[in-house]
Amino acid sequence: MARYRVKILNNPKSPGTKQRCRGSEKRPIEIYMFIDPLCPECWALEPILKKLQIEYGRYFSLKNVLSGRLANLNMSKKKDYESMAQVWEKTASRSGMSCDGSLWLENPVDTPYTVSIALKAAELQGRRAGLRFLRRIQEMLFLEKQNISNLQVLVDCAKSLGLDIEEFINDIHSESAAKAFQCDLKITSEMEVQEIPTLVFFNENAEDEGIKITGTYPYEIYVQILEEMLSEKPIQSPPPPLEVFMEFFKFVASKEIAVVYNMSISQIEREMKKLLLKQVVEQIPAKYGTFWRYIEE
Repeated sequence: MARYRVKILNNPKSPGTKQRCRGSEKRPIEIYMFIDPLCPECWALEPILKKLQIEYGRYFSLKNVLSGRLANLNMSKKKDYESMAQVWEKTASRSGMSCDGSLWLENPVDTPYTVSIALKAAELQGRRAGLRFLRRIQEMLFLEKQNISNLQVLVDCAKSLGLDIEEFINDIHSESAAKAFQCDLKITSEMEVQEIPTLVFFNENAEDEGIKITGTYPYEIYVQILEEMLSEKPIQSPPPPLEVFMEFFKFVASKEIAVVYNMSISQIEREMKKLLLKQVVEQIPAKYGTFWRYIEE
């Protein structure tokens, strides 16, 4: 345990919390992931999350909780934007998950709160819809440099994912989405989450304490925590064929594929170029590294 910052805490799933925040899928472990859509460190964690879901996904369900940390910031000064730009560039360079900090100097996100409310509105159409919406707005933000606090950008995002647009727009302006966001802020406060990303692991026994891990760590640490919390040693699932992986995830970075398949970036790009020649994928250059988009038939 000494290798990572960890805190034992009580399971928050009281009847009241469950009613406000909806229940989870019946899997042995539930992971609360405290995030902010604008946080580059959360974006940098994507490769590890994909690998964890592919290899051990049948053992846990993932619940995103919005920390409100960035949504509450008043980033109205030029120096704030310049600081954010520098953080993004450093994170991208270190992690291999590209994010273009020039957004903050050219087209800054002026109302982060709106993004959080939109994400909760998407989640009202189902957990999977919420996860897909989060991923897409991260792509629009970090790679396409779009101001994701713009309502039309958010609507276009929902439309591209096949969400019910009328319901989505109504929910953005509804009390339900606002209450869902407040629920997330309450959980963040109760679990004393000060930094993002933070992951909190709970097992299915509501009486047992959870494990909180703050920051990002090597993949093996997250597997170790899963093993500690399960009553049995989890069986690792192998990754699917690369073409199947691309068909499922649609749009991924070379870095994400490399982590999932335990290969180097150069090895992955050689394999991806084979799929490129077969017209299975298209190559999308980014400021840092490369992304690949699955070509739908």
